Amino acid sequence: MIHSLDNPVWSALTSGNQQFALGNQQAKYYNPQIAPFVALANYTRAHFDVLWHTIPYDQPVAIFTNDQQLDPSPWVIVNRIDGFQMLFEGPTPKQEPRAELVHLTEQDIPQMLALTQLSPPGPFLPRTIDLGGYEGVFAGDNLIAMAGRRFDSGAHVEISAVCTHPDHTGKGYARWLIDSQIQQIRAEGKVPYLHVRADNTRAHRIYQRMGFVTRSEVIIYILKKG
Repeated sequence: MIHSLDNPVWSALTSGNQQFALGNQQAKYYNPQIAPFVALANYTRAHFDVLWHTIPYDQPVAIFTNDQQLDPSPWVIVNRIDGFQMLFEGPTPKQEPRAELVHLTEQDIPQMLALTQLSPPGPFLPRTIDLGGYEGVFAGDNLIAMAGRRFDSGAHVEISAVCTHPDHTGKGYARWLIDSQIQQIRAEGKVPYLHVRADNTRAHRIYQRMGFVTRSEVIIYILKKG
């Protein structure tokens, strides 16, 4: 049986993120100022051809799959990122929301972009904040840690953009932020999950200790028009 998270971007763009969906019934994508991710109803040559003609710009796009030998013709693969998809199966964190966590807004976008350049959590763009739920920690007027949401498939919500300024790691801020996201997602009756790079073994171990369980391997292919 196919699970909705086997094709997480498609599941999001046809349910919880459908207000951001561009494209058609075969190929969908986010506004490139929100996210570079695209998705197909089925990963066939015909669907990749539809995607080619649907995307109105030439910048690279990213696609999630577990296909080790993907042939996206007429697209060209320019990079491959191997990772894991992890579901949260632990107990819901019990602590009260920390006063240090601040809801991030439009005025914080410049600092959010700057932080993701110092501590890259994956694609974060000028309108990624539109996906919602972003919280941060400040030291004075400076944003030093943040996390939020990305793919919302209706039943599952991805925790994303978890990052901490290099001068402030090891202080527990990422844990606070992830716990807060878990609490909120669980309160909505949904399942929190996340993606982690396969080469980020430290983060993988930390997420396991927090109660995340590896559901599957996942590959992100970066594609461009040939």
